[in-house]
Amino acid sequence: MTQEIHGTVADGFEAVREEFAAFVAGERPDYEGQLCAHVHGRRVVDLWAGPDVRPDSLYGVFSSTKGAAHLVVALLVQEGTLELDRKVTYYWPEFGAEGKGQLTLRDLLAHRAGVVGIDGGFSAQELADDRAMAERLADQKPFWRPGTAFGYHAYVIGALTGEIVRRATGRTLQEVYEERIRAPYGLDFHLGLPASLEPRFRSVQPMVPTTDQQALLDSMPTGPHTLTGIAFNLQAAEPQELLDHANSRAVRAKGPASAGGVAAARGLAGMYAAAISEVADRPPLLKPDTVAEVGQIHSIGYDLVSRAHRSFGLGFQATADMTHPFLGAGAFGHSGAGGSQAFADPRSGLAYGYTRRRMAFPGGAAPENQRLVRAVHKAALAAV
Repeated sequence: MTQEIHGTVADGFEAVREEFAAFVAGERPDYEGQLCAHVHGRRVVDLWAGPDVRPDSLYGVFSSTKGAAHLVVALLVQEGTLELDRKVTYYWPEFGAEGKGQLTLRDLLAHRAGVVGIDGGFSAQELADDRAMAERLADQKPFWRPGTAFGYHAYVIGALTGEIVRRATGRTLQEVYEERIRAPYGLDFHLGLPASLEPRFRSVQPMVPTTDQQALLDSMPTGPHTLTGIAFNLQAAEPQELLDHANSRAVRAKGPASAGGVAAARGLAGMYAAAISEVADRPPLLKPDTVAEVGQIHSIGYDLVSRAHRSFGLGFQATADMTHPFLGAGAFGHSGAGGSQAFADPRSGLAYGYTRRRMAFPGGAAPENQRLVRAVHKAALAAV
């Protein structure tokens, strides 16, 4: 049975609805997902599909959370509260242990710290608590010489940058995000989900790979003591399945800034729209110089953790190089392990958000984002 596509698109974006419908028609009958986009601050795509899905249904967005976390950092840099070329120890003296004293905030944001995890791993309780992780990371010897290479700090980058925010402002990163970004714009993108909103949360469902996909996964096992294993906490005494992280109420309640966010596609796209465009008579959160700084590529090439080509700006993925080369230079955002994707393309004025409930093969931004982003971007350029 063909799933019904709900929602609206603006004039000129009809092809996006057609592309979304064509994709959904080829998915499993239980597919659930949302697609939203803004152009120059105006919502132009607002679509959803799936049993019991609503436009305000909330999903675990894993590492798309990093975009919200580092929008906070970008604001504080813009205002002068944080300085990119200050040493981390200026804000957080304890971090200098074990040879980390020369690392700058700029290099930390570019995943160059070398502290991708800790010896022995974190407990599930610690993974839900940025303060607890930061305390343990301060004493950790880096896994490569800081600043000499880069690797994805998957579970910990938000705890590290969050501790700097807390030391500099006296407020947690989550509190600053709530007060400065989420609440003023009414965004359904939460770093700390109130209990009253729990009924809107749709638990993450496991990946269902094909036989060939499973064979590929089986052919690339990850040892717990490799850099990849350490970064994804596989060396812990009781390693946690990735989907269990988002499905934990403790994680959703505290909103750890690396991978604990909960959002609807409207919230993802709305946040990036607010970052680069005038929204509801408010000026963009980020000035052009700040947009250029955070979107500038700082780390590119072989990622020691992902074991693949990756590229990062400052806290954000360099979206055009990472996944969508047709986007403008300086596009910045972050994808999530469950399949979510969110970014801003300042050159076209496009802000994009996508969520889905079931984890997509092979992890990271779901492959359908390729066709959906292309359709939205093409319509956005034609609308100018």
